[in-house]
Amino acid sequence: MNKKLLIVEDEFVVANDLLLILTKAGYNVIGIAVSVEEADTYLQQQTPDLVILDIRLNGKRSGIALARKLKDDNIAFIYVSANSNQKVLEEAKTTEPYGFLVKPFREKDLLITLDIAWYRHTHSLESKLRNEERLQRLLTEITNEESDIQLKLLKLAGAMQSFIPFDFMATGVRPLNGERFTDIGYLRVGFDEHQHIGEKELLTMTGLNNRSFYAAIENCHTDNNGNIYNNETPNGNFHNNSLQRILLDCLRMGSYLVFPVSLGYGLSVHYFFYSRQSGIYSKNHLTFLNRIKQCLTDLAEKVIYYETSSSVEKDGPVSPDKKQNKAEFYPGFKSIIGNHHLLLAALDLATQVAPYNTSVLILGESGTGKEKIAQSIHELSARKKGPFIKVNCAAIPETLVESELFGHEKGAFTGAIEKRRGKFEQAEGGTIFLDEVGELPLVIQTKLLRVLQEREIEYVGGRSPVKVNVRIVAATNRNLEEEVAEGRFRLDLYYRLNVFPITLPPLRERKTDIEALTLFFGKRFCKEFNKPFNGISDSMIQKIYAYNWPGNIRELENVVEQSVVLNDGRSKLQLMRDLSSQAFSFARKTGINTFDEVKHIQQETEREYITSILKKTKGRIRGVNGAAELLNIKPTTLESKITRLNIKKQDFD
Repeated sequence: MNKKLLIVEDEFVVANDLLLILTKAGYNVIGIAVSVEEADTYLQQQTPDLVILDIRLNGKRSGIALARKLKDDNIAFIYVSANSNQKVLEEAKTTEPYGFLVKPFREKDLLITLDIAWYRHTHSLESKLRNEERLQRLLTEITNEESDIQLKLLKLAGAMQSFIPFDFMATGVRPLNGERFTDIGYLRVGFDEHQHIGEKELLTMTGLNNRSFYAAIENCHTDNNGNIYNNETPNGNFHNNSLQRILLDCLRMGSYLVFPVSLGYGLSVHYFFYSRQSGIYSKNHLTFLNRIKQCLTDLAEKVIYYETSSSVEKDGPVSPDKKQNKAEFYPGFKSIIGNHHLLLAALDLATQVAPYNTSVLILGESGTGKEKIAQSIHELSARKKGPFIKVNCAAIPETLVESELFGHEKGAFTGAIEKRRGKFEQAEGGTIFLDEVGELPLVIQTKLLRVLQEREIEYVGGRSPVKVNVRIVAATNRNLEEEVAEGRFRLDLYYRLNVFPITLPPLRERKTDIEALTLFFGKRFCKEFNKPFNGISDSMIQKIYAYNWPGNIRELENVVEQSVVLNDGRSKLQLMRDLSSQAFSFARKTGINTFDEVKHIQQETEREYITSILKKTKGRIRGVNGAAELLNIKPTTLESKITRLNIKKQDFD
């Protein structure tokens, strides 16, 4: 394909160099624009396949302003800029470019970046089309099946979640009936669970009486076209005493999208999507809804004939009260607990990308569960019967990284006494998880880029490439934009890995999940240590909510394990003074804020406690009044801990 390309660059020398390079490489350059206004003129005449865009341009509008239009029109673009500082990268990132080149750049870098941009664009389009085809088939099945409208709309909510992010979805006929409210809504309370919200539930939640409630309905604004509203906009773009305002305030939502479908006779059915995040909806969401409008119209015809039920069926969706603090795993997501909207948004993305071979980059702090998400993506994919190979890139010595990943031939280096397959070959037909990929040396980053581009590896000491069929899921707790700006991570590799990013929130941003996680870990460790679980003390709950959790879920797990070890088996779990006050206050005073540092303090506390018990029993572990009995754990568990904590005989003699 002779791809059409538009250059938007106000430096003549740079623009001319780009023209020569691209023409030689076989691109059809449709023009060179020196401003956003001139670029708009070109775009009105024909649509390019790719746009090369400078950030700083002549005129009032910057390249970032044009980038937002290109994004809305689904046109792939890459930035070129003389600045690669963090501020520029962060601002550019918000427009979701397909690549970024820093001036001056090499011809090879330009062509590779364009190849990556086209790869990402075509693959995202392909996955979008496949997903939309699947959704349209599902919506047709929902519309035609024999079930009441409440169940149809509940299934609609589940089907739409991966396409339109929402925390509350509602559907209703417009104009509103001033005497009877028939909207059906579903509040998301879990990964695949929604609570029915109708008139009765709204009256209870808002505390309004019927008169006030219907006065709010009278103040409702009716949209004739699809629209996006944000809570942060002055007056929210709607009347203060309206149904929209009541829903935003009562459900603590930050924005909403409305999409009406007309059914004639002056009637229409409106689909509403509310999110707790401001600014989450864009023109792309409205464009998507227009593409599936016929399916939504067919379903809307069923809504017209809906008559509200007096109560929700007993076997209906689970309510928040039933879900609160319940440690339950979602299908396909092993050991992932919580229903905070930031976590659920990450699970939605994992579900969406899992069926494809697209590379995935999982971002987040240490201890947030990146490996578990990677495992879930593998389990939800067609590769689930293949191997899942984990590689901790930070734990491999730099001299052995290449051999560990790609394998080596016999005699390739001193100590290579036989041919050895690397992790990529071991993952053949499955998934390789590259944890802490930001730690890879630059020379290995170059080889990893080749694997992504060519799907082949080369043994250390080998003479010919070996094809591999492997999906790559990478993770890092580093800010890769900063790493790129500092020259420690390849820009082309970053954009190739970043085809589909998933960001996991730190525990401090999803504190509503802390109690459920604590209960889960408490029960698990009590079972492991053969102790009864008597619950979590109120004082412990208060302390864990107040703490900032620099080590995230992994640190919480470690703290709960220690609480179980120190518990007498007759009372509720609690944080002991020497564990919480000493360790955490010491961490605050000394400026310690990493998980490894805090974990070290906690291990020392546990070591001191076990040592004191062993001194008391004069080293006796088993039997009556032995250390295991006093600690109320199995002798084998205590022996394991003694080994792990490196407790020697002289420590308790």
